[in-house]
Order: sequence, then C-alpha cells, then structure tokens
Amino acid sequence: MNAPEVISLGCRLNISESERIRDMLAGETGVVVVNSCAVTSEAVRQTRQAIRRARRANPDARLLVTGCAADIEREQLAAMPEVDGLVENTAKLDPRAWNVPESAPPRPASRTRAFVTVQNGCDHACTFCVIPQGRGPSRSLSIAEVLREVERHIDQGAPEVVLTGVDVTSWGHDLPDRPALGTMVQAVLDAFPQLPRLRMSSLDGIEIDPLLEELFAQEPRVMPHLHLSLQHGHDLILKRMKRRHSRADAIALVERLKARRPEMAIGADLIAGFPTEGDAMHAENRSIIHALDIVHGHIFPYSPRPGTPAARMPQTGRATVKQRAADLRGDVAAVRTRWLDGLRGQSMDVLAERDGTGYAPNFARIALPEGTPAGSIVTITPQTVEEGLLK
Repeated sequence: MNAPEVISLGCRLNISESERIRDMLAGETGVVVVNSCAVTSEAVRQTRQAIRRARRANPDARLLVTGCAADIEREQLAAMPEVDGLVENTAKLDPRAWNVPESAPPRPASRTRAFVTVQNGCDHACTFCVIPQGRGPSRSLSIAEVLREVERHIDQGAPEVVLTGVDVTSWGHDLPDRPALGTMVQAVLDAFPQLPRLRMSSLDGIEIDPLLEELFAQEPRVMPHLHLSLQHGHDLILKRMKRRHSRADAIALVERLKARRPEMAIGADLIAGFPTEGDAMHAENRSIIHALDIVHGHIFPYSPRPGTPAARMPQTGRATVKQRAADLRGDVAAVRTRWLDGLRGQSMDVLAERDGTGYAPNFARIALPEGTPAGSIVTITPQTVEEGLLK
C-alpha cells in the first residue's frame, strides 16, 4: 500500500476526525489507522475485528489505533499482536502525535457533505456511557474558529455542511458568556449566504435553545431533519439513565416543530433492554417511535460497560435484549416505510453522492439518474420505493 488508509468506526464525529487524520497523513506511506469506537461492548468487538481485518489486508503496514477504544480499552488493544501503536483520542488531531509536520496541507474536500466538528467531549454522566472517559470534558470551538472551518469547506465546493460533535447542544457552555448553539448556527448562516444546506447532527432535545428551535422551524437552509439523542421512551428508565428530559419533553418539542414545519423528519437513538426494563417499559419505548414518527432510527441493544453505574444494575437477559432491539427496529421500519410511501410524487432537491444516490433535505435516500455529478443538487420527483430507496 502507498497512501495512508483510515478506517472509521462509530459516530459522525469519528468520520469527521478521520478526514482530518487523512489530511495530516497525506504524505505518509504504509500506514493504516483504525479510528475506534467504544460506545458499546459490541462497538469494541467490531473495533478488534476491524484491526484484525486491516492487518490481514496490509501485513507490512504500520497499524495505529486511535479513537475512544484506544483510551478506554488501551491495555487490551495494545496487547493485540496486530497493533503497532496507539494514539490518544484527545491527541489524534495534533500532527505531533503522528510525527508529521504541523503545516501538512489539507486534501481537497469530498464536494458532498462536509462534517465540521464544533465541539468535543461531554460533561454529563449518563449511567450507561463511557464516552466521557474517552473524549474528556466538553470543549467548544469559538464562533470564529467554526466560521474558518466552514469557509474552508465552502471554498472547496461542499454544498452541505454538517455541524457535529460529541454533545453538540453543549456547544458554548465553556466559552465566555456561554453563548447558545443557536447563536453559532445563526452566525454561520449570516456569514455564508451562499451555503445551500446546513444540517445538524444528533442533538439533546432538552438543550435546544429558542433561537435554534426557531431556525429549525423557519430557516429553509437548515435542513428539516432533527436527530434526537433520545435513548428511551419511559420516564423511569430515562431517570435511571440519568438523562435530563422526559418523554413529554420530547413529544412537545417535536409537536412544536412539526406544527410549523410539517416536512420535519425525526431521527432518534434508542437503547433496547436497559437494566430494570420491564415489559411495560419496553412497550413505552416502542410507542415513542410512533408518537414522534421516528423515520431515522438508530437502535442499540444495551450491553454493560465496565465501570458504569448501569453495569451494576439488575441486567436484562441477552435474549430479551436481542428480541426487544428487533421489536424497535421493526417499529422504525414500519414508520419509515409509511413515510417513504408518502413522499412519492413530491419534488425534492437532492444532494448527489458518489454511489448513484443522494439525500433530500429530510435525509430520505433517493436514486439519481446515471451520471449525476457527485456534489450537485438536483430536483427529483420519485415515483416508487424499492428496499428503502426512493426512485
């Protein structure tokens, strides 16, 4: 191999950071980086699997591991014979950690969606989560730093910018005067009127400030796609998770937004089989999918992470967890199928990807005519739905 290979697992933030790592290592040869995830035990298993696959595919490469698992599971990953070294998660965007010049030129943008990391780390203590151990406390870019990053991607031709982070709605809490996230989003929109599309990654609904809610409701350049860090639909489980919202909070937020912007598409993270979850609680978890009309669902079967409070709670049996995750996925699939069917015959502006498909503002995936240039925005009126793809 010649050009460096970066394998990214886990969240959108990791995807964004992997692009930065590729930039820094652009002049290196014979290097493979696994940017790992540790959000669940399954994520750690997949990280180890990815390391082994990468070594088999690149037997002579220097294989380095970074990301959350590189900190949280440091001893276990360092002991793997396939691994040549680990880079601390908090240092992975520092060129010095990779022994490369700090002035390494960035590669051209992908010309589709550009991920801009506006925040990193987390100050919360959800009982199931180890991510603060791997990411550290919440740290925000200043507005000026965000604008410079967005400008760089716009100059390189990206028609859509996605603002991402570990806990995006905590952006600004560590800055002077504690500005709210909506202030920064408004600054991006004001500074770059030529930017067609601005998308938000996963948000904590209880921390959406009034200005951000207003922008979601009435600003056409803010995509009508809200992905909530919801986690569950039952209040007692939310309390045991140490979440800060209630079921009613989530429903009220979505109702307000859909009343003003009916095309708003809702996504959510949901955990199946959390400790102490009984049948009635699981039923509430399923019903929140229909109450919020969740069409972009990320379902996580609960798995205990050592050192977290939830790991010490009475556990739900693995077979039950698996079945409940399947129930949730089935409910999301049913809601999504109905939603996609209702989009037939509607004209939508679609951002073209490289695989012959693209994404509408509501994040519906749509097939495109052959030869549609990646990064272009084209108007499509789909007529059918096949295997979750509008055509």
